[in-house]
Amino acid sequence: MEQQIANSKNNTHIINPQIIVKDNYIYILSKRILDTVGALIGLIVLSLVFMIVAIAIKVEDPRGPIFFSQIRVGKNGKEFKMYKFRSMVTDAEERLQNLLTLNETTGAMFKMKNDPRVTKIGQLIRKTSIDELPQLWNVMRGDMSLVGPRPPLVREVAEYNEDHKQRLLVKPGCTGLWQVSGRSNIGFEEMVKLDIHYIQNRNLFFDIKIIFKTIGLLTGSKDAY
Repeated sequence: MEQQIANSKNNTHIINPQIIVKDNYIYILSKRILDTVGALIGLIVLSLVFMIVAIAIKVEDPRGPIFFSQIRVGKNGKEFKMYKFRSMVTDAEERLQNLLTLNETTGAMFKMKNDPRVTKIGQLIRKTSIDELPQLWNVMRGDMSLVGPRPPLVREVAEYNEDHKQRLLVKPGCTGLWQVSGRSNIGFEEMVKLDIHYIQNRNLFFDIKIIFKTIGLLTGSKDAY
């Protein structure tokens, strides 16, 4: 696989992978069909949930936006704008600097169980992962897949070593092996190992298995925050 050259104009990041991803054409085509059909069905079936959540967010904070967008790093280091329901106060990013010393996970990620930036509605939709549902639009656009590694922030990728960058060899996903294996209770290095295991062993059956496990967790996972 050719080395991805960093190019700030094209919003990409250097990747020098330690493993080679052998893309099976039939699998890639099948995965894209599963992504498109699954995301479309999800957007239609969950449209009422979207409306209820949108109203709830506006009732709690009329001045704030319903959706939250953020630049994430995708396949081959290419940046894209990821969408979520807003679950935090509008100045969450500015407040983050004062909370970094309270980080409850390891590595490049930031996790805090009782994050003071999270709104009341945000606590509920994060607990059930409903805040992630707008990412179905990212799947429709082709930025993400239904299943894949968690899409990292730009500042996280800046701290990656070569092993960590292997996570960027495939499209990031709305859910993945990390999310169904413990999520916030799993440290960064273990998350990377799970992602690499998925990348090396991914197939359509594996993807469908993870999707069904995720649906089960949507009823409320104690590991999400």
